[in-house]
Amino acid sequence: MSVAARPHVTPAADPVALGSFPPHQSRGKRAITSFVCWRRLTRRSQHIFETQVSVKWWVEMPSNRECLSPWLDTKRPCYLSRGRLYSLCLLAFLTSFFLALHIVFLGYPRTPLVCLDSYRDNYNADDEAVENMRDRVRFPRTKRRLPQCIIIGVRKCGTRALLEFLNLHPSIQKASDEVHFFDEDDKYGLGLEWYRRRMPYSFPDQITIEKSPAYFITDSAPARIRAMNDTVKLLLIVRDPVTRLISDYAQLAANKARKDKQLASFEDLVLQPDGQVNTAYKAVRISMYSVFYEKWHRVFPRRQMHIVDGDDLIKDPFPEVQRIEEFLGIAHRISKDNFFYNKTKGFYCVRNETTEKCLNESKGRRHPVVSEEVVHKLRQFYAPYNRMFFRAAGRDFGWPEE
Repeated sequence: MSVAARPHVTPAADPVALGSFPPHQSRGKRAITSFVCWRRLTRRSQHIFETQVSVKWWVEMPSNRECLSPWLDTKRPCYLSRGRLYSLCLLAFLTSFFLALHIVFLGYPRTPLVCLDSYRDNYNADDEAVENMRDRVRFPRTKRRLPQCIIIGVRKCGTRALLEFLNLHPSIQKASDEVHFFDEDDKYGLGLEWYRRRMPYSFPDQITIEKSPAYFITDSAPARIRAMNDTVKLLLIVRDPVTRLISDYAQLAANKARKDKQLASFEDLVLQPDGQVNTAYKAVRISMYSVFYEKWHRVFPRRQMHIVDGDDLIKDPFPEVQRIEEFLGIAHRISKDNFFYNKTKGFYCVRNETTEKCLNESKGRRHPVVSEEVVHKLRQFYAPYNRMFFRAAGRDFGWPEE
């Protein structure tokens, strides 16, 4: 007989419901009676629980379908439709998703990250639509700030490598491109607001860094930078002037080759017909560090300028990066493990917990073969300029003079 058809029995008349047993029953019969009592109470409790849960927590949906109760041999209306179940799952997912976004946006990641900026080179930085998109997609509490540190040069001394090494630090945000704001009059005429919009978004406790090697040889750059920020810190990276000159020529020759053009030989460019060094050649003048450093030293005190040995940076970047961290007043967060030597490329690359990055193929290109006679003549030419630079910088870099 089903539960629905069972006649009503009062507790007083139902010894099983009361859990009482006649005294003449055997122990085995009492056990069977106890089991039947437990089974009936369980069914009634389940029925009461189902009814209360349905009334309290679920709104009965209009439906012609019926569900078979797992505890009772009856069919009852379905109180939770499939659509309602899907809606609840979607609501739970969206709640978790937006909660995660809220937690992430409360701060920024403190783990050193390698930022891959190749995607930024695929569009024009002057595109207003792209700039507007950048303004909308950013972390809260961030804004574009004028740089507190600038890598002013020198060209072909490792400025790009230096910037990528420093970008490992979580307290540093780098501009992805060379802005050339202080060395080009037309850009400088656009004003500081235009310059600021070329900087990355950063948090208040981060340092924004920009690099444009042409600043070092531009006469107007020191005064212009000081007018922007008289407390700005400057990074200058130098290397053996003869090696820098050869590297400069190698880059120019590669650029010409891509355009199916030829560049004159190295000797023809750096030497005049009478055998003297050709100072009219721009690449030769750039390696005369003391001429340009004197102009910067007149505008900025030495405590605001840090000179990096580019030759040491190539051999072992970690000690040089540590000194820069101290100069910038930031914690030592870059370790030896962030650098590894790439035997194929022939120079150091960077990595963190998630990725690795090496400079592109244009870095570390093969230098042309230069005769010992020309190298000797160039070293003799640069020797007096090197000594003046050592005195002004307060550091002897030990470049050969013969």
